[in-house]
Amino acid sequence: MGARSGQDFIDRLAQRHPHVQIDGETLTDGGLHRHPAFAGLARSYAALYDLQAGPERDTLTFASPSSGERVATSFLVPRTYEDLVKRRTAFSTWANYSFGTLGRTGDYLNSGLMALSEASSWFSESNKEFGENLVRYVEKVREEDLLTTHTLIPPQVNRSVAASQQAGGTLAARVVAEDDNGIVVRGARMVATIAPIADEILVFPSTVLRNTPEDEPYSYAFAVPLDAPGLRLIARQPVLHGRGSFDEPLASRFEESDALVIFDDVHVPYERVFVLRDTAICNQFYTRTSATAHMTHQVAARTLAKSEFYLGLLSAMAESIGIGQFGHIQEDLAEVINIVEIQKALIQSAETQAAVNDFGVLTPKWEPLNTSRNWFPKVAQRLPAIVRKFGAGGLMGLPGAEDVFGAAADDVATYLQGKAIDGPDRVRLFKLAFDASISSFAGRQTLYENFFFGDPVRMAGALANSYDRTELTQRVWDFVKRED
Repeated sequence: MGARSGQDFIDRLAQRHPHVQIDGETLTDGGLHRHPAFAGLARSYAALYDLQAGPERDTLTFASPSSGERVATSFLVPRTYEDLVKRRTAFSTWANYSFGTLGRTGDYLNSGLMALSEASSWFSESNKEFGENLVRYVEKVREEDLLTTHTLIPPQVNRSVAASQQAGGTLAARVVAEDDNGIVVRGARMVATIAPIADEILVFPSTVLRNTPEDEPYSYAFAVPLDAPGLRLIARQPVLHGRGSFDEPLASRFEESDALVIFDDVHVPYERVFVLRDTAICNQFYTRTSATAHMTHQVAARTLAKSEFYLGLLSAMAESIGIGQFGHIQEDLAEVINIVEIQKALIQSAETQAAVNDFGVLTPKWEPLNTSRNWFPKVAQRLPAIVRKFGAGGLMGLPGAEDVFGAAADDVATYLQGKAIDGPDRVRLFKLAFDASISSFAGRQTLYENFFFGDPVRMAGALANSYDRTELTQRVWDFVKRED
C-alpha cells in the first residue's frame, strides 16, 4: 500500500470501531471523523497525509526497502548525514503545517519504531521470537502507513508507591494471564494522545522497574489495534467550543484529544508482543536502542516550528498596532529570536556530531537533544506570556465572527482597525493570538510541553547525572593546584 492519502486515512478511520467515552456519549459505531470533538483533528491529519502525495512527496517519502512503494521518511534508517537532514526536513514539513501544535503526528513514534526495529537483535537476547515480532510489526506499520499512539504512564492515583502497589496492584495495566496464543492485560494507562483517531496503540515501558517478582506483570511492550475487544478509551473534555476556524483558528483544527486507556482483559497475540516479564530490557528500552534520540530529533524539529510560529505571530502583532519601535517590545522579540536560533543550533549540533550506534544506525548526538528537551519546556512558557503582553487589552474584547461580518461590521471596521490593517483582519489576527496564549487550547499546549518527556525535575536530574563533566572538573582542579 505504501504512503496513504488523506482519503485513505479517513476511509480507514470510518471502518474502525473503537470504544470511546466522551462528554457523556459512548461511541462504538465508528465515524469518529464526523464527531465534533474529532472532526477538525481528523481533517488536519488527512491534510498531512495528502502532503505525502503532493509537491513534498520526495521529502516526505522514500522507496521502501521491502516493497519499493513510497513510504514515510520517518522510517528511513539513517546511514549518512544526508539521511538525517532528509528526516529532519520531513519532520519540519509536517510540523510547520500545524505550527508545531500537533504533538503526536505519526513521525514521532515512527522514529522510535525505526530505532527499535534496527535493534531487534538485542530484543532477541530476551526472546528470539520477540525480536522477530518487532521487525514484522514495524514493517506492517511502515507499509500500511498506520497511525500509532502510545501510552506510558500508570494512573495518577498514588505516586508515592510503585504501580505494582497501587490499590494492591489492581489499577495499572498488567499481564494477568497467558495462554498458548498470547497474553491477557487488565488495568489502565494514561495519557494516550490522539488515541480516538489512531490505528494502533503501543503499550511500552514507562517508569523504571525493579527486578522483583512483583514488577514482572508490569514488564512488557506490545501493540494492539485501538478497536481491540475489551479496550476502552475515556477521552478528556474537548478544549474547543464549536465556534469555527475564525473564532478558534488553532483549536478548531489542531485540538488533539488525550485519553485514559482501560484494558478490560484485552487479549494480545504473541506476535504483537515485543518484551515480556523482562525488567532489564524494559529499563533500557529507549536508551539502548537510541529510540529516545531519534524521537527527540523529531520533537526538536516540531518545537522549532512552534518557536518560529510565535516569532511570526509576535512580529505580525507588533506591526498591526504599531508597537515595534518600543524598546521593551524589541527586547521581547530578541528573546524569541534567541529561542529560535538556539533551537536551530542544538539540532545542527546533534546532526553534525551524529555517530553510528551499536546497531548500525547513524544517531544524532544525544547531549544537544537532551539539552533541547530540558530547555524548551521552560522557554515554551514564555512564548504565550509574551503574546499576552503584546496583545494586552486588545485580546480581551474580540467580537465573534457573526458580529464581525454581521450587524457590527461597520463598528468593527472603524474601531478595531490597526495601524495598517483593517478591522476584520485585525480581529482575525488577534483571535489567533488569543488561541495561542489565553484559550483552553493554549493552556493545554502549555501543560503538554511542560510535561512532554515527563517530570522536569527528574529530567534535569537525569541530564546532570548523565553529562560527562570529568574533564571540565579536572581543569578546575588543575588550576586550583597551579603554583606558577
